[in-house]
Amino acid sequence: MIKQLYKNFFIFICILFLKSHSHALDIKARTAILQDFSSGEILFEKEPDREIYPASMTKIMTSIIAFELLKNGELSLDDTFTVSEKAWKLSTAGYSSMFIMVGDDVSVEDLLKGIIVASGNDACVALAEGIAGTEEQFAILMTEKAKEIGMENTNFSNSSGINDPYNYSTVKDILIMSNYLIKNYPDYYEYFKEKEFTWDRTGGDPITQGNRNPLLYKNIGADGIKTGYLAVEKYSLASSIQKNERRLIAVASGFNTKNDRSRQSIKLLTWGITNFDLIKISSKDTALTEVDVWLGKTNKVGVYTKENIFTTIKKARKKKIKAFIEYDGPIEAPITKDQELGKLKVLFNNELINTYPVYALNDVKKVNLFSRIIKSINYLIWGDV
Repeated sequence: MIKQLYKNFFIFICILFLKSHSHALDIKARTAILQDFSSGEILFEKEPDREIYPASMTKIMTSIIAFELLKNGELSLDDTFTVSEKAWKLSTAGYSSMFIMVGDDVSVEDLLKGIIVASGNDACVALAEGIAGTEEQFAILMTEKAKEIGMENTNFSNSSGINDPYNYSTVKDILIMSNYLIKNYPDYYEYFKEKEFTWDRTGGDPITQGNRNPLLYKNIGADGIKTGYLAVEKYSLASSIQKNERRLIAVASGFNTKNDRSRQSIKLLTWGITNFDLIKISSKDTALTEVDVWLGKTNKVGVYTKENIFTTIKKARKKKIKAFIEYDGPIEAPITKDQELGKLKVLFNNELINTYPVYALNDVKKVNLFSRIIKSINYLIWGDV
């Protein structure tokens, strides 16, 4: 039979059709998107699938390729790459540069800081050539990684984002990439909040450059991610803020001015913080509740989810939410740890909005034959499991 366990397990949670709330916000950008990181829910969209030229936001993927190699042990921060003439040429006026010189042997860590903090196009090429041999081959790796993580409308043709019609994306895809960066490389993501980088260059005094992300200098909890500018695209920004344990990610492109980029991005992120609440449904690998067991050495077993589960809700909507465990029970022993036992179901206005599997927290062995007979008799007489 299907048994529903409520057992004081009412959770104030919902998933709303958030697009209906997006109309209340006017963002002066051609295209924009806002996500609550923990729940993954989209809080705001404005033409999210419109094609853009990502400009220096491309450098997020350049960094991801290096981070993956570092995480896998195929690359070290202390490894050095020799600067080619092609890389050095991007140190000239008119380009964002780290100001490396031909023949310099530069560490991977310095190149990454030159890319992330100083937005150096020269550092991008040096890193790309050091990893893949040529920038063209590196761009293939970037596009392959993009497809792997779900960036369906993106193609990378270079490592820096300099103007190229074949280097294109969408704010939705840049959001996917940003989310992937933060989730999979939290230690390396720390580079993105550094406000300045000093390069002890060859043949001159050290050069200190500030991070180009304007939100880092505001008291809003910003810790990333990357600006962009191309004459054809105008100003863009992938940004993230963290307030307490809550993180929001915003990506927007087509701001008319630097000032618009800063103010409108703050407006978007602040709107998400003040209009929505993040609710935790369950904690990974932690007992959620118990379900009944039949013919086991214990009468109940704890259940859990294998992931942290969150949802984001519009404020003042909590009372319309409830959640329960649904399972075929009582569940006959033996039960093995991590065995799927049922579903956690979440409802809003009595309509199902999400379902998650729940698993046994521990083993439950079967009782001996004599005990099984007694329990069966009790069940037939009293209905007691």
